[in-house]
Amino acid sequence: MRGWWQDLTDLVLPADCAGCGAPRTALCPRCRATLDAGVPRRVRPVPEPAGLPVVHAVAPYAAEVRALLLAHKERGALALAGVLGAALAGAVRVGLGEGGAGAGPAGVPGSGPVLLVPVPSARWAVRARGHDPVRRMAFAAAGELRRTGTPARVTAVLRQRRAVADQAGLDARRRLENLAGALEVTPGGGRLLGAGRVVLVDDLMTTGATLAEAARALREAAVSRPGGGTAVYEAITREGREERRSGAHRERREWVHSAPEKAAGNTLGRVPHAAVIAAPCDSFEINRN
Repeated sequence: MRGWWQDLTDLVLPADCAGCGAPRTALCPRCRATLDAGVPRRVRPVPEPAGLPVVHAVAPYAAEVRALLLAHKERGALALAGVLGAALAGAVRVGLGEGGAGAGPAGVPGSGPVLLVPVPSARWAVRARGHDPVRRMAFAAAGELRRTGTPARVTAVLRQRRAVADQAGLDARRRLENLAGALEVTPGGGRLLGAGRVVLVDDLMTTGATLAEAARALREAAVSRPGGGTAVYEAITREGREERRSGAHRERREWVHSAPEKAAGNTLGRVPHAAVIAAPCDSFEINRN
């Protein structure tokens, strides 16, 4: 009900720009250009959790982009869903285009529609906000992909199977512990995932713990699906991290070195991909040689 009322209010009442506060516009031209001009790039947190899929983001989580995401998620600025969804579609498109349009590992062509799998919000968060921001953006992104010639649909097959603590204030290690085993694919969801190219979508990546857990749940569903095959293990990519780790806290260095060196490969048949709107600024520094 709250979401419906907010949609109506956005149409009839003037609002200030959610990004910079410019009067009488939900999104000013300058803040819109910040998203429209963003070039999606691969992002990788340090330390990088085992099993993290290949992630592309549109912009650093700062300034106007941060304000827009918070306005949409926490303050119910639902009119922003369209522009955020279009930006998310750009990140999806760039990710699938690595090695050729819709390519899988080593440039193997993909097949079928793009299946956008939103990372689920906790039920209490959806009730408190009055809407599910990531799912809303996923539907907008799927519409933008179809409009530009890429068959796409939202396949919301992930759900929480146990309660998790609020992630705010938790460091990278504790986020991983908090989320370990927290997600699962809904009954019958594994069959749906076999119908196309799967891309996990979220609004924001910080430590990568949520996307790593979501990818684990998808792999587990693929293994249990009839004909899903046997899990293939791939070495986690760690090139270029020594330079970033120098000077880090001892506990942090030990955790990176003790992390599992192998993670389940994508038994859905392709290397998993993920797309987000924003990530921390230092996550964009992928050229670490």
